[in-house]
Amino acid sequence: MFSLSDFFSPMLIHNQDHPLRIIVMGVSGSGKSTLAQSLGAALSLRMKDGDELHLPDSVAKMSAGIALQDDDRWPWLDRISAYLKNSSEGVQGDEGGIVACSALKKIYRDRIRQKAGPVIFLFLDGSPDLIRQRMQSRVGHYMQAGLLDSQLQTLEKPGRDETDVIPLPIDQTVDSILQQAITFLSKTQPQVQALSSPSI
Repeated sequence: MFSLSDFFSPMLIHNQDHPLRIIVMGVSGSGKSTLAQSLGAALSLRMKDGDELHLPDSVAKMSAGIALQDDDRWPWLDRISAYLKNSSEGVQGDEGGIVACSALKKIYRDRIRQKAGPVIFLFLDGSPDLIRQRMQSRVGHYMQAGLLDSQLQTLEKPGRDETDVIPLPIDQTVDSILQQAITFLSKTQPQVQALSSPSI
């Protein structure tokens, strides 16, 4: 696992005239939705759970324990990209938006970069045992715990060449992860300090 200091790169600094577009990524059960919601509230940004952008056929597959294939994912990734790209059209202004999305493969992340423009990925990383424990405790979610192995096999962890990725370990409280994310973002994204609530 990389430390945050490994990712301090000038390439992460976006033009402050661009909306802030953030993907909270990781396998199912890593806490993407929770962090995305907390970060959206802290930065007053629109937030969308990527699960909401799946087609009904894809939801049915996952509910039945069937792993999605790339052909299922391309249109989903394009809808996520469109949401981020059009986030400036929302009622909250042109600050940007946040999406919780697994983004497991580099080609998926590249697809989002290509379609949405400059994006920051917050990668929630943790041990399979911890993630499996969290998934088994969830109630009412269509993603079955049995699909975790498939997701872990599919996951291509970002390397140093993906300089728009911030790794965040999940073996800590949500507040701690949120603080780390905002601290790093505020050092690389000029608009974050203006967006952050006073309590952060």
